[in-house]
Formats: sequence, structure tokens, C-alpha cells
Amino acid sequence: MNRDQLIRELRRYANTNGLEFELDKKRGNGSHYQVRVGSERTIIAHEIDPFRRMKILKQLKIDPTNL
Repeated sequence: MNRDQLIRELRRYANTNGLEFELDKKRGNGSHYQVRVGSERTIIAHEIDPFRRMKILKQLKIDPTNL
């Protein structure tokens, strides 16, 4: 999975659940993006393996079965 796919999933999740979604390409270092879903924030790197995806979802307090 790449970053763009995860961002699409997170945006869809936010819209479905009535949460704000914010993507800031300037706040992360290098090729990292900062993402906010509701009140939770995290940094997303360019390449995402399954372990890192689960870690990002945990930081955002999103149950992976809801995506």
C-alpha cells in the first residue's frame, strides 16, 4: 500500500463519520505528510507496510475494521 491509498481511505472514513480531515504536505519532513482526522494527528511516510499502516491507524484511534 502506498501513502495515497491510505490517505484516500482516511478521507473516506472521515467523511463517513462526520469528522474533519486535514492533509498538510508542508509540516512533515521531506516526503512525509501530516494528517489530521478529527482531533488526532500523525505523520505518514511515502511507503507504508502493513505494520506501519496499523500503527498509523492506532495513532489516529481508528479501528481497522471500520475502513
